[in-house]
Amino acid sequence: MNAFRSVRPSPDEYNGFYAGYINAVPEGDISQILLAQKAEVLRWINQLTTEAADYRYEPGKWSAKEVVGHMIDTEWIFSYRALWFARGDQSPLPGMDPNVFMAGANFADRSLQDLRTEFSSLRSASFQLVSSFSEEILNRTGVASGFTFSVRAMSWIIAGHCQHHLNILKERYNLP
Repeated sequence: MNAFRSVRPSPDEYNGFYAGYINAVPEGDISQILLAQKAEVLRWINQLTTEAADYRYEPGKWSAKEVVGHMIDTEWIFSYRALWFARGDQSPLPGMDPNVFMAGANFADRSLQDLRTEFSSLRSASFQLVSSFSEEILNRTGVASGFTFSVRAMSWIIAGHCQHHLNILKERYNLP
C-alpha cells in the first residue's frame, strides 16, 4: 500500500458536482478500493437474472443492464481522462452526455455475460493504471468539461461513480 494513494482529493482538485461520488468512496488506498469494488460488482452481476437485468423501476428509466452499461462507458471516459492528465497533455477534454451515450449504445441487446466480461476487463485495466501512478502523477491536472481535475480526483471519481450507481441498483431496482 502506498500512503499517497490513500489521500482523498481536496475540493480544489475537481468540480463540486463530483463531491458526492468522491465522498461515497471509503477511506483507503484507491487502487485497492477499485479492486475490492470490482469483486462486489461482479458478484452483483452474477446474481442478476435476465428478467431482473431488463427491469426498469419506472417508465423511461434505464434498465438494470443499461445502468451497468452506463457504469462501463463512464469508467472508460474517466480512465481515459486520468491517463490523459497523467501523461501531461494539457489539451482540454470534452464533456460527456450520458443520455447521448445511452442512445448510441446497444446494452439491451448484449448479454449479461458480455457486460460482465467488459466490466471485469476494464476494471482490471483501471486498477493497473491507478496502481502505476506515483505521487507526482496523482497531483498532475488537466481540464475536462471546462473544469480542472487532478489525476487523483479522476481515480477517486472512477470508484465513486461506480459506487453511486451500485447503490442505486440496490435501492431502486430491489436487487441483491
